[in-house]
Amino acid sequence: MSVEVRIDQGRIARALRARGGIAERALRRKTRRVAGIAERRAPGSMGDYVSWTIEEGPRGLQGVITCDHPAVLYVLDGTRPHVIRPRRAKALRFDMGGRTVFAKKVNHPGTRANNFLGDALREGR
Repeated sequence: MSVEVRIDQGRIARALRARGGIAERALRRKTRRVAGIAERRAPGSMGDYVSWTIEEGPRGLQGVITCDHPAVLYVLDGTRPHVIRPRRAKALRFDMGGRTVFAKKVNHPGTRANNFLGDALREGR
């Protein structure tokens, strides 16, 4: 008795890359895990704006993590020291030490960059 086995590499590759296949399930698990890390590392309420999807890319499926908070670029890149002036009013108003304070301008010291998305990717590997 003889047995012959033929392996069709193209068929195996298509099965691995297919929607719902082994590769997609693993990619979905990893992308979900990295997005969870990014949500926890994001400052303030920015984690509520983190979302993820699995998309078809030029080389097959890819996991995409997005943060669409309006200030995300300022957090990721940081800011230089700058002056803040009122736009629609004559003065800025804020609370300081339990008192309401008014100012015509404020010197903001800037912020350090916080690349929470890149950190989540490195931690999730």
